[in-house]
Amino acid sequence: MVIPFLKPPAAVIVYLQAPRERVWGVVRHLDATGIVVQGLDLDSFDDWVRRVSQGGDGAQLSVVFFPLLRVEKVLVDAPRGDPHSLAGQFERRVGRPLLEFLEIEP
Repeated sequence: MVIPFLKPPAAVIVYLQAPRERVWGVVRHLDATGIVVQGLDLDSFDDWVRRVSQGGDGAQLSVVFFPLLRVEKVLVDAPRGDPHSLAGQFERRVGRPLLEFLEIEP
C-alpha cells in the first residue's frame, strides 16, 4: 500500500497516539504495518535546524518505525502561501535542500 502523496521521500508531520507525539521528517517506507520516518520530535525542529546551520555535531535525524495502530494522521509538509513548509524553512536557514542534506535520492 503506497499512497501517492506519501510516496517516499515525502516530508511529513506524523501525529501519533498512546502516547501523543508529533514527529516531523521524511517518509522512508510505508506499508500496511506502519510507517518508517527519518525525523525528530516536532518540538525539537528549531533547535535542530539551528545546530545544523551552525555545523553542529550530532545533527542527524533518527530513523523510527511507527506501527499504524499508533498513527492518528499524517500531514504532508507542503508549502501553503507565505509560511514556508518546515522543509522549506530548513532549506532557507541552512542553504541546502533537506533531501540533499540527508543524502536521499528524490
